[in-house]
Amino acid sequence: MTAGNFNSTGFDKNCLNRIKPWMQAYVDARKFSGSSLLITQGGNEVFSHAVGLRDMDANLPFTRDTTARIYSMTKPITTVALMMLVEQGRTHLDAPVSDYLPEFNDMRALIPDATDISQTKPCATPTLHHLLTHTSGLSYPFNPGVLSQAMDEVELLFKPTQGTLEDMVNLLATFPLAFRPGKRWEYSVGIDVIGRVIEVITGKSLAEVFAEEIFAPLNMSNTSFTAPKDAKFASLYTPLAGDAMALNAAREGGETLRLVDQAGASAFENTTLFSGGGGLVGTIDDYMRFVEMLRARGTGDIGRLLSPSTVAFMRLNHLPGDIASMGPQSFSEQPMQGTGFGLGGSVVLNPAQTRVPSSVGDFSWGGMASTFFWLDPVHDLNVVFFTQLSPSSSYPTRAQLKALIHGSLI
Repeated sequence: MTAGNFNSTGFDKNCLNRIKPWMQAYVDARKFSGSSLLITQGGNEVFSHAVGLRDMDANLPFTRDTTARIYSMTKPITTVALMMLVEQGRTHLDAPVSDYLPEFNDMRALIPDATDISQTKPCATPTLHHLLTHTSGLSYPFNPGVLSQAMDEVELLFKPTQGTLEDMVNLLATFPLAFRPGKRWEYSVGIDVIGRVIEVITGKSLAEVFAEEIFAPLNMSNTSFTAPKDAKFASLYTPLAGDAMALNAAREGGETLRLVDQAGASAFENTTLFSGGGGLVGTIDDYMRFVEMLRARGTGDIGRLLSPSTVAFMRLNHLPGDIASMGPQSFSEQPMQGTGFGLGGSVVLNPAQTRVPSSVGDFSWGGMASTFFWLDPVHDLNVVFFTQLSPSSSYPTRAQLKALIHGSLI
């Protein structure tokens, strides 16, 4: 990517510069310790900025080369890895997950309005497509409901040092589904299971697959499941009094930037479990290389990952309607009205219904530490935003940023 002229790329430079005080205001108000932003258009860089601190105790700056936890922004990368296998004819999206993970044979789902985890009935096994689109019946511990509560009790979260991916998926398979596959949309650990499917198909760890098949061709040399010792790794903060991931029990803690994961003593520096749903750390430039590959329809700087047809297929809405029409009861990274879901991210169907300035076809997703990306096909635009505050629902950052950038377009 090369630096571009603002006027030639369709932006008003003065309006675009309004983003800088907006970012600084979040730091000054002690909402974020620091953040960085990168914008490209047509493959050319048009804006970058970083403010604040990556580590408040050590007084270290949050810079463009800061390494951050991207959490659920791992999901699109895992999805690309699976679609590469689909293109190779090694699997297909209607395959039951039990074809690769027999522990998911003989599935059961909670009965409607169940009050106990034992209240189940037999159901079909989720397909890989169900897992990719969060319609499988799996869930997360931070969602509401009986299943989520049971998952929370055993801390079924796919954290970096919780054994291995195989171990955690085996534990997950002992739980019922929250609902019959395809019946609802519920944000879930389904793409962690996809990560394990990739391991079984390839005979390699998910870390090896990512490194060889995605990171090397895209020159993403600063992204991995383990933060390198020499990385400018950011600390993680929360405004909550309790667990920064426990949305069901979330309460304000008075201190808006309470340290919850210190760089230098983080589980992400000693990773054993390769979470395809939320385990990667990396830099903003690395992630932009991944988003640029999607914009360029499957091709990166030094290699092709997918065909244009496959990338276009991923960026379609794979739900019958928008997310809101599928009765979601779970946490979501994006507005549910006017937003569908593709493979690896959300898709804007109707900008007016999202109530956020957008383009039809915007493809995006975010992470629990308030990171965010989107790809705008109408304006040929990529945006990646990094910070380190959990949960991502703390502030309306994503809606504000989209409005700021749309307000800068000529």
